[in-house]
Amino acid sequence: MSKLKSLFFFAFLALLGAAMTTPAQAAEVTGAGASFPYPVYSAWAMSYQKATQNRVNYQSIGSGGGIKQVKEGTVDFGATDDPLTQTDLEAANLIQFPAVVGGVVAVVNIKGVAQDQMILSGEVLADIFLGTITTWDDPAIKALNPSLNLPAAKISVIYRSDSSGTSAIFTTYLAAKSKKWKEKVGAGKSVNWPTGLGSKGNDGVSANVKRMENAISYTEYAYALQSNLATVAIINESGQPVKPNATTFTAAADQANWDQSQGYYLWLVNTPGADSWPIAAATYILVKKGDSAVLGRVTDFFKWSFANGDAEAKQLHYVPLPDSLKKDISSYWQKAGVK
Repeated sequence: MSKLKSLFFFAFLALLGAAMTTPAQAAEVTGAGASFPYPVYSAWAMSYQKATQNRVNYQSIGSGGGIKQVKEGTVDFGATDDPLTQTDLEAANLIQFPAVVGGVVAVVNIKGVAQDQMILSGEVLADIFLGTITTWDDPAIKALNPSLNLPAAKISVIYRSDSSGTSAIFTTYLAAKSKKWKEKVGAGKSVNWPTGLGSKGNDGVSANVKRMENAISYTEYAYALQSNLATVAIINESGQPVKPNATTFTAAADQANWDQSQGYYLWLVNTPGADSWPIAAATYILVKKGDSAVLGRVTDFFKWSFANGDAEAKQLHYVPLPDSLKKDISSYWQKAGVK
């Protein structure tokens, strides 16, 4: 063997050895779905890979896409903010568990209106998204904000055009607060919006609100902060105007009554309490039953994240699950076949 051929041969052996000792041994988890939890899942995935060498590839495609892909078996887990009922879970042979709690917020781009300076009620929000209230100086808005100098400008409504769990949360809230909204539009991941401009993803919505003066939309809280958008205080079930933050999200989450037998199906909108944020929500993970390898890879990631990711979740303005719930979820995994 020539010297040059020997060099190539030993270089090939070195590359082959490296491939066999690192990437081939590292587990890879694939997931897709809700954009609501994308910031925290991305942070967890980076930290998890550093700690374990295992990779998590999560695509933010909307809750509807996540449900579709996990049912089709093209990803290891799906993520949704619109939880499935136990009947739907059984029909699709899925398990479901919450991962983290956050908040959906209303955001505006109005000259002179700062963070949490505007106050709106659920009824007024519904009328804005119905197209019944069309200008910022409408008497219903001014009555809630007597000290604000609101323009006589047309309101530009922006909504999610994709199948979105964030939309499901927001429309569930509006349907609970407005009979007109419930009868005309209803609630769900995709609805027929009466007015406005559609945008894809929480990031797309946030970008359009930032670009368009006199705009209003809804998005997950972390996206609002990342885009420096003005969030809106909302009057809650106790009649108190509350600002969106970790304290008010936690107050809402503290009212939760999780039921393992129902796949933890739960909505956190309009929870009681003077400090509760009215549009709080849990975001959920879906995994197919029957494949112990897939179940093991997915639950290992979330087990690690539950144990090590609370600080990152809080930094990104999510509310970590309480330890008692994490323990209950662990027993749920075991019943599903995770060792």
